[in-house]
Amino acid sequence: MRTYGGDLARIEKDGLTRRLQLRRSDMLEFSSNDYLGLADHPRLKEASIKAIEMWGSSVAASRLMSGNIGLHEQLENRLARLTGMESALLFGSGFLANTGLLSSITSRDDLVFADRLNHASLVDGASLSRAGVFRYRHCDMDHLEYFLANRTCSGNRFIVTDSLFSMDGDIAPIRKLEELSLCYDCNLIIDEAHAVGVFGNGGGICREYGVRPHAVIGTLSKALGSYGGFVAGNAELIKYLINNARTFIYSTGLPPAAPAAALKALDIIESQPDSGRKLLEMAADFRGMIEFSGFSTSPSESQIVPVHVGENRKAVAFSEYLERNGVSAVAIRPPTVPAGTARIRLSVTLRHSRKDLSYAAEVLNSGSIQ
Repeated sequence: MRTYGGDLARIEKDGLTRRLQLRRSDMLEFSSNDYLGLADHPRLKEASIKAIEMWGSSVAASRLMSGNIGLHEQLENRLARLTGMESALLFGSGFLANTGLLSSITSRDDLVFADRLNHASLVDGASLSRAGVFRYRHCDMDHLEYFLANRTCSGNRFIVTDSLFSMDGDIAPIRKLEELSLCYDCNLIIDEAHAVGVFGNGGGICREYGVRPHAVIGTLSKALGSYGGFVAGNAELIKYLINNARTFIYSTGLPPAAPAAALKALDIIESQPDSGRKLLEMAADFRGMIEFSGFSTSPSESQIVPVHVGENRKAVAFSEYLERNGVSAVAIRPPTVPAGTARIRLSVTLRHSRKDLSYAAEVLNSGSIQ
């Protein structure tokens, strides 16, 4: 029988053991992706309750069976408009959206060119497709262009990247990626999970920069304060996914509370178009507070703020120090980030006050990890 003691011992030896921790209400939370502070907003909770009262706690079937309700289609229409795309399709999570999209639209005859720091779901989606995969150096457009110029195939070619990278907080060169995709006849796939709701008046970085890729992937579980994922693209792509994406076809539809909450979040975002800009200004101030004491938060240019540590156990010890001082910020270690780059990953949200940010920076700066 398979045993796991040896593997667990190696994980512990390398300082990579992960443990579940209960969320505490008495802590300043800096590991949440609730960027706009909507997850417990009274209007979202009210919308979710009403949806449960009308539809129940589950749709109890895949959407191709009896699990398709009006809330799903309303939200898909709104998400398409938000991202500037023609159509959209909901998935059970952002992970399922990425794996479902890439595994269904690519084949053995195709090539995928992927940023080395892409989210794990993009990596897994490309692997499931069995397409040839070339991983270019992070945001290195010369390296990408080398691959594009020298790697051909009998099928289609795809450039796949996050727009906003979740562990460094930096932004992909979206306009250059669009230029290369057009020059080399590639399909551009952009994961906007951490950008939707924050950039482009909520529509994401592609919307802000006026770039229209082949497909945009997003999530409801971050700035929109709900749960689920989506793919947005032209109507033909969405129709294809309905008929071919296994993670859509064989999954129960989102429970009614989730699309109801996300729809209300979109109402709030549309009524407060400056909320994303305000968040980014707060994050810039927070980075300045941290860097004043000599810590590096580079290359962040967003609400995601990394404090680089390097060694795994050192990062864990620093996270524990922060917790003892009332700040919840998880240590991020391989394989989530490359070996030797462990860090404390902090998220600024609209729930934070200036006082909260100042206190967190003070605690960080007194941690003496250097």
